Amino acid sequence: MNVTAIIINVIAAASLLIAFAKDREKATKSLKIAGKSFIRMLPMVFVILIIIGLLLGFVPASQISRFVGEQSGMTGILLVGVVGAILHIPALLSFPLAASLLEDGASVSAVTAFITTLTMIGTITLPIEIKELGKKMATLRNGISFVIAIVIALIMGAVL
Repeated sequence: MNVTAIIINVIAAASLLIAFAKDREKATKSLKIAGKSFIRMLPMVFVILIIIGLLLGFVPASQISRFVGEQSGMTGILLVGVVGAILHIPALLSFPLAASLLEDGASVSAVTAFITTLTMIGTITLPIEIKELGKKMATLRNGISFVIAIVIALIMGAVL
């Protein structure tokens, strides 16, 4: 376990102890809600782990590097950005996939594009957005979000 994970776990444990000291009943209720949420999310976690396993099992690291590595340039970033925009994966579950992609040679820019488009663009929720915001506004919001996600990816690639 790295230092960051240890710090996060220590803060979480301390916060839980403070919550129990402050109001034991509310803290217990919160833990029950969190446990139920975890159980509801568990099937999705297993599906994502299976997808990651299949991806890494059938697609060699050289192919991942070729399509979304440093040498793929803007094409790789846009490709992964479109994939991120289309997929409907909870952001929390996308991080293990992103880590696997980085380990197999994907560029920081491509992985950043994947995560930002995944969280900023709502392809699956677009019909609801159109109903609530109107077609023009929903399309504009998603288009601008895509452009901003790609800009963020390019900045992250330059910084890291």
